[in-house]
Amino acid sequence: MLKQSYSLKLYFIILILFALIISGCSGGIIKTKDKRATLLKAEDAAQAQLIQQISSFAKVNSMRAKMDLKFEDNSYAELGIAEKYRTADGEVVVQRPASILLKVQVPVIKTDVVQMTSDGEKFRVAILDDGGSGKNRKFVLGTNNADYSILQKEFNKMELDGNGKVLKQNVNVFSNLRPQHFTDAILMRPIDTAANVYVQSTILQEEETPDVAKKSPLAKVLRSYYLLDELRKNDDGSVTISRRFWFDRVGAVRLARQQIFDAKGEIDSDIVYGDTGNLTDTGEYNNLPLRIEVTRPKEKYKMRLTYQSPETVTIGKNYPNEAFVLENHWNLEEVDLDKKLQNARSQKSGNENQKADARNR
Repeated sequence: MLKQSYSLKLYFIILILFALIISGCSGGIIKTKDKRATLLKAEDAAQAQLIQQISSFAKVNSMRAKMDLKFEDNSYAELGIAEKYRTADGEVVVQRPASILLKVQVPVIKTDVVQMTSDGEKFRVAILDDGGSGKNRKFVLGTNNADYSILQKEFNKMELDGNGKVLKQNVNVFSNLRPQHFTDAILMRPIDTAANVYVQSTILQEEETPDVAKKSPLAKVLRSYYLLDELRKNDDGSVTISRRFWFDRVGAVRLARQQIFDAKGEIDSDIVYGDTGNLTDTGEYNNLPLRIEVTRPKEKYKMRLTYQSPETVTIGKNYPNEAFVLENHWNLEEVDLDKKLQNARSQKSGNENQKADARNR
């Protein structure tokens, strides 16, 4: 009986202690409760409406525009570091299927620093101002889909003095920039239901709202998006993702983002579209993005393009092919990256063969 009474008391003591612990924890949870994200109201749209928005973007078959260009180096993104660079003036001319002319100028004095073109297959870049002695003013030729990373070591060995050191830092950032990176961002490829399959889904994404007080219920929100995946049909019956479109569903359904994938399903370009407005003064091109941000994860850079005067943009003009093949009118020293790449690979292969022979001796 005594043993039973002792066990009963012990049981009640354990219950009381458990209740106190739970009570204490509950009080702690209430005091440290995190602010939950506010779920924003989402609008609905059928797949046909999403496709119609893409088709509106794809109506632009050529464009000429003055833009502000803002570069950001993401080479050290894994360390949480991103280097931002001063905004430059730019003039962009693009035309389907993949032709582009890009001029980068010094603000205010409007002197060309760089001109570059791509006809969809080859690119040409004229470095007109190297910020230093002029020794690095070059005319560079190359192929769009080539990988020139092996040549980066040669560039890093360049000895520059004075302002050239600053230029070297900037050129190092822009060394992987290609004019063709921006054609799909500005000239969206049309929908092709014969060659592709399109799948619609939804996603909720937690986001922080800029310029909103931290105590505001809208400081942290859950925003709803429609995803429209473009799946390319392969000859063997399989499908491969080629593009993904994000449509913001808050307030109105709006195309907010386009992701372009390579053959392995990895992201080539991540393109974010800013607030929309009217381009040209014709009233024909409405609800188009006034700011475009292109991120190239593999090349580790980001560039933001903002129209300086949307009403002065020219759309629909037909430009001759020669407009997208830059000529060396400045008699700059020419650098053929394809030849340099071939020589570098031959030298690397020769060194590897010598090492193999030495090991076998």
